[in-house]
Amino acid sequence: MDREPGLSVRLKLTLSYAGFLMVAGGLLLVVVWVSLLRYIPDQVIFGLPWIRPWRSDPLNGFSLPAAMSLLFLLVFGLVGGWLLAGRMLAPLNRITDAARRAGTGSLAHRIELPGRSDEFRELADAFDAMLARLEAHVAEQQRFAANASHELRTPLAITQTLLDVARSDRNRDPAELVDRLYAVNTRAIDLTEALLLLTRADQRSFAREPVDLSLIAEEATESLLPFAEERGLTLEMSGEETRTVGSPALLLQLCTNLVHNAIVHNLPGGGTVWVTTNVARESVVLTVVNTGEPLSPALVATLVEPFRRGSERIRTDHAGVGLGLAIVKSITEAHDGTLTLIPRAAGGLCVTVQLPAQLV
Repeated sequence: MDREPGLSVRLKLTLSYAGFLMVAGGLLLVVVWVSLLRYIPDQVIFGLPWIRPWRSDPLNGFSLPAAMSLLFLLVFGLVGGWLLAGRMLAPLNRITDAARRAGTGSLAHRIELPGRSDEFRELADAFDAMLARLEAHVAEQQRFAANASHELRTPLAITQTLLDVARSDRNRDPAELVDRLYAVNTRAIDLTEALLLLTRADQRSFAREPVDLSLIAEEATESLLPFAEERGLTLEMSGEETRTVGSPALLLQLCTNLVHNAIVHNLPGGGTVWVTTNVARESVVLTVVNTGEPLSPALVATLVEPFRRGSERIRTDHAGVGLGLAIVKSITEAHDGTLTLIPRAAGGLCVTVQLPAQLV
């Protein structure tokens, strides 16, 4: 939330307690002044004030009022301080209540603390932002779990159907059944491995070491070159040395997914895939660009979601399990990088991965 600048809590407390002490001190001075009025000299001798000796000792007359004043100030200070502290710390109670509700699993509520910006309101805004991220993360995990269950259930259901048909039809060719079961089982294995890889990237459970992203991209490109030639596509690789720190296996998977995605979702024939690496300031950049059908920005924004293959994109037998770009996003974020997808005006997609450069 954008707020107008305001006084800090520390300054508010300082001003409040300083003002309170000023009031208390003023009351004390008034009491002292009133008490001492009794002892103002009423004679002047040789130009000097003269207190008559038969008057009573000032200490005896001042002790009782002073003690009563101190007692009053003690009570007044306790009550006033309690009220002031309660008023100043009231926002903290709202934050505490929100934290307790979040601890019970409720993530939909927000503090939305009103007023100008100060430490408490900054804390409340940060807590609201954290709740929003947690709610979005939980919703994403629930959606991912539902999609993963659906995707895993599909090959199992197909397998069950094939086995039921084979059991009811004894004359059916077993070789055909084996081939179809093999294909279904391969898809289930690929999906399971993709899910494991995605979990590993999300948890950041990998060792980091210095790597050259350009060499990894070149390795991924060369491994997929026969696949591109089989589909009649041109695969071009260029760039400079790009040193970063990360997991070579995960970064290779990232490059492989991007290049494979660019090959699969391309023109039927005569298309091109460009893979480049370069250094930009304190980061290294991997760019994978492919020709293809025109894509809308709204569709491109959903491509990194798990199991979203893009309904407007060209679908083939090599389309995968729908986790390619989701894995790329997770690996990029696990390496403290950024992933950008931009549709090309001429058709196709431009994907950019920016990672921190290795510090020399």
